[in-house]
Parts: sequence; C-alpha cells; structure tokens
Amino acid sequence: MASPTQVPPIRHRRSLSGPIVLIAIGGIFLLGTMGVLNWGNLAHWFAHYWPVILIVAGIIKLIEYQAAQREGVRASGIGAGGVFLIILVVFFGLLATQASRFNWGELRDQIDIDDSDFTLFGQKYTYEDRLAEAFPAGSALHVNDIRGAVNVSVGNDDQIHVSVHKRINADNAGDADKWNAGTKPTISVSGGVVTLNANNQAAGDHGIATDLDIQIPRKAAVTISTRNGDVSVVGRDGEVQISAQHNDVTATDINGKVSLTLERSSARVSQISSDVSLEGRANDVSVEDVKGAVRLDGEFMESVKLSRLAQGVTFHSSRTDLQFFRLNGDLDLDSGDLSASDVVGPVRLSTRAKDVRLTGVAGDVRLQDEDGTVELHMSKLGSVQLENRKGDVQIYVPDKAGFQVDARSRGGDVETDFDGLKVDNREDQATATGTVGGGGPHVVVTNEHGTIEIRKGSSVAEVRPVAPAPPATKAPRARPAQPSTPAVTEN
Repeated sequence: MASPTQVPPIRHRRSLSGPIVLIAIGGIFLLGTMGVLNWGNLAHWFAHYWPVILIVAGIIKLIEYQAAQREGVRASGIGAGGVFLIILVVFFGLLATQASRFNWGELRDQIDIDDSDFTLFGQKYTYEDRLAEAFPAGSALHVNDIRGAVNVSVGNDDQIHVSVHKRINADNAGDADKWNAGTKPTISVSGGVVTLNANNQAAGDHGIATDLDIQIPRKAAVTISTRNGDVSVVGRDGEVQISAQHNDVTATDINGKVSLTLERSSARVSQISSDVSLEGRANDVSVEDVKGAVRLDGEFMESVKLSRLAQGVTFHSSRTDLQFFRLNGDLDLDSGDLSASDVVGPVRLSTRAKDVRLTGVAGDVRLQDEDGTVELHMSKLGSVQLENRKGDVQIYVPDKAGFQVDARSRGGDVETDFDGLKVDNREDQATATGTVGGGGPHVVVTNEHGTIEIRKGSSVAEVRPVAPAPPATKAPRARPAQPSTPAVTEN
C-alpha cells in the first residue's frame, strides 16, 4: 500500500516594514531630543507629508510580495497590528493637518496668552535695542506693533527715541538670533508721518513680543495700533488715536482729542482738555477729569466709572442709552447697577435690568427702566418723566419746590410726604395727582408691579416712626406676580 503524499509546510516570509518603521520613528525622536531636529519643524512636516508614511509602507509590502513570489513562499499579510498602525497614522495625520490649518495666533489672541509666559517647547530669549532719528516739526507718529506693549512719553529734544525690549521663544540661541535679526523695528518718514513698525509680523507663525518705549516731542499727534500688549500715552498736545485688542490702555495729560477703538480691552483716560470717544468691546473703563465732550459707544462687559466731566456725555450700549449735560461727581455702571452723583441735566436714560440711583440731579429728567428699582434725588427740580416696570420708584424733591404731579401705578401703591397731592390707592390702579407749592415743573411717573414714593428731600436723613397698622377691614391687596428676568452680564 502506497504511503500518502506528504505536503510540505507552507513557508512565510517575515515582513521588514514593522522594524523599518520603528527604526525610522526612533531615529527621528533621537535627533529631536538631541536638538538636531526642531520639534516645530517635525510637527509641520508630519502635518503636511504624513501620507508618505503610508506610501513607503506600501512600497515595502509590494517589494516583499514580489520577493516572496520569486522564492515560492507566501508573503506575510498586514495583520491586526498593521491595520491598527495604519488607523493611527491616518487619524493623527488628519488631526495634524487640520491643526496646521487652524489660526492658532487668533486663538492665542482671543484667550490672551503671552508667548513669554507660555512656552510649550524651547526657551525664552531676550534682546535689547535702541533707535533714534530726527522727528520733523509738525509730524505725527504712527506705531504698529502686533504683539507687545507701547509706551509713549515726552522727549527732551526734537528726535524720536525708541527703546526696544524683545522676547523670543525658540529651541536654541541660533534660531532666536535669526528671528531677532529678521524682526528689527524700523522708522520711516513720509508726508508728515513718522511710522514706527515693530516688524514682529516678519517672524510668521513664531510669536515675538516687542515692547516699545518711545519718547517724542509733546506737540506731536499719536496713532497706535497694537494687540496683546498694554498701551500708555502720557503728555500730548496733539490728538491721540489708539486701536487695541486684549490690552490695558492708559491716556493721561492730553490736550488734544482722544479716540479709542477697543476689542476686549480696558481703558483709563484722565486729565483730557478736549473730547474723548471710545467705541468697541471694552472691559473696565474709567474716564475722569475731561473738559470736552465724552462719547462711549459699544459693549461694556465689566464696569464703567466716570468722574468730573465738564461737557456733554453720551453713553450707548445694547442695554443702556444715557445722556446728560455735565457730571460734577461720579458715575458707576456695571451689569446690575447704575449710580451717579451731582449730575446736571437734561438727563436722558433708558435701560433695563438695572437698579438706578441718581443723586444731586439738577434739571430735566427722562428715565425709562425695567426689572429694576429707581431712586431719584433732585437738587434742582426740572420736569420729570419716569417710566418703570417690575421695580419700586422713589423720587426725592426739594422741600419747598413747586411742581405738578401725575403718578400712576398698576400693581403697587403710591405714597407721598406732600399734603397737596390727592392719593387714591385703588384695587386696579393707584394714583397721585395735584399741585404743590403753587405749581411748576411737571412730574409724571408711571409704574407697573411696583410702588411709587414721592418724598421731601429732607426725609432722606430722617428716621420716621412706623405708624401703627390700621384695623384690617379687608384682605391686603396682593401684588401681581412678577415674571422672572434672565441674568444679563453686559452693560
């Protein structure tokens, strides 16, 4: 009986793609840790050329397959580990490609990260430089600094003097020196304008912060454009214009006009002899000791403080419109409150979701509010027209003032210290009408879901005894429920 034919075992050719890939990756990381290769460049190459890894792996597998055919053996397959590796390369490759296309500089600016404070790789290198050049009489200064602080002060001669303080993040001193040499600030003169360019945009994606301390003649006007760096201008006879993002801006001792365009920046403006205008999206704002008109127009995310403003004031935001003639005292405004003292009218105020307290008001008042209380103290009574919803109203007038009253509240009572007024607290609507002291300005008040009080100014300091409650003849009137109001964060 013939023995069965023995089938030789099938031989497999081992794949070299795995060891080759590991050797290549290990070599790249070794060169990176030794400082021969730049990590930033490696990330850039991977983001743009990662498909080459798949191409090389495919070529290796094709060569192995042809060699196996020649040897008469079976070529090894990709295997589960190979499939997993391909998935990882494709996933991280697509992720890196999308990340390379993203505007990281804009994100960095939005969250206000300073390159000198946050360094993922590399070290911080600092450089100092000085520039000086003649400043032609009658010229204006324009400053462009994408990233860095700008300080402008008064010089002692007819030149522009610039002290440069530069911060560069790099893997090594050689790269830092190269970027420093390519980002030297420049001064140019053309058509009555002296332009100082920090030139930090020449580094491309490499964040370079360049602080500029500038001294120029006091008479020169100044225009500054910057982001992610504080701005300070002190001592100017000419106009000052500042465009800033994510900064703290200071302008003081300025005889010319001051114009600020802000994006998520704070501002402090003081001792200004001319007009002040501020627009954009601002955080904290402080304006004081201004002899000209003041205009604030935009969104104010935190607080606004005004003090001693000699001429007209205009404030406009999505929630609040405010105008008045002069501010001898102070005004504080935040997301939930508005208070001011020593205000000269006419006053025009329209707002919502704020508690309003105005003291020492002289002149006419037109005021609208909603979802907040109103407290108005008149030092010199003018005509008053006040409308409110879902909040109590208190008006204090001089004791001996003459005026006429028409006050109406739906869902609340009316109370007064003046005997000449006829008060009728009915179920559906409470009213107070009449003439005090022989007549005079009209005081017209309407309110919904809140009380109205018309008091003598002297009653503020008095402690009035609480009158005993009258015998109950009927159940007290229930005030209608007030709908809830969503929280508001801007001004």
